[in-house]
Amino acid sequence: MLKPMHPSVAEALTPTFALHRLDTANDRDAFLAEVGPRVRGLAVNAQAVVDGALLDRLPNLEIVANFGVGYDTIDAAEAARRGVVVTNTPDVLTDEVADLAVGLLLATIRRIPQADRYLRTGRWPAAPFPLTASLRGRRVGILGLGRIGRAIARRLEGFGVEIAYHGRRPQADAPYAYHPTLVGLAQAVHVLMVVAPGGAGTDGLVDAAVLAALGPEGILVNVARGSVVDEAALVAALEAGTIHGAGLDVFAAEPHVPERLVALDRVVLLPHVGSGTHDTRAGMGRLVVDNLVSWFEGRGPLTPVAETPWPVSGARA
Repeated sequence: MLKPMHPSVAEALTPTFALHRLDTANDRDAFLAEVGPRVRGLAVNAQAVVDGALLDRLPNLEIVANFGVGYDTIDAAEAARRGVVVTNTPDVLTDEVADLAVGLLLATIRRIPQADRYLRTGRWPAAPFPLTASLRGRRVGILGLGRIGRAIARRLEGFGVEIAYHGRRPQADAPYAYHPTLVGLAQAVHVLMVVAPGGAGTDGLVDAAVLAALGPEGILVNVARGSVVDEAALVAALEAGTIHGAGLDVFAAEPHVPERLVALDRVVLLPHVGSGTHDTRAGMGRLVVDNLVSWFEGRGPLTPVAETPWPVSGARA
């Protein structure tokens, strides 16, 4: 285990495996020199980097079990080249993150946290809280119509809004309008929900041009990865009024958030809590353990990622 994880993971792994804790080692290099050649599996979370340099220290590694859907801190292509399986925890957190994404949208557009602070600071007797923007009549664009993106779309259908999306390719079974470019999607909608995976392919994808296309009535909501949005461009767009507001659960250099962003009143900022419930985190932990147990019992991985060297037919839907 590279870094601290949900307590249930260590508790479930300990009876079955020899669990080596890099996060409690006094000397990381000495620890890896001693234990590394014996390690056959890794349990990692979103903050743990698994790259070629680490893989070099683990010559007998067989599997990396990731706690989370996103695995952009893992060099899955390099792991595949070395025959190392990588797994993640899809489905377990889909509904939780989708719920929070819709809640974050409503909180941003109706300024719910700001209204709460207005009441708590005793300002209501002096004057009513200012009127806010509305979700009525707005079109919502989703960047990344995967499991979570579709779950968000299903929820938003109940609000009677038009939905569109952008991704690498159109999806034949998606009942929403497809836009081949992200700028085109931003121009066509009032709300841009970012649900795309992190990694080199999406780094800074939501840039100044996209934000300008979204326009002065636009709302940006990001529950994906902070890296997908050019954070400096976002701060500049918010300060200049290029867009109306933003709801963010993720940031470029977590847990550090730019002071200029914190100072803005037209944003709602959350400390990366999209999947942060007891039930969901416990379920994610169980799937990490189940992947490791299944692998070492010879049944293969349960939820291998796309890059992993394992037949897709062997994966759980």
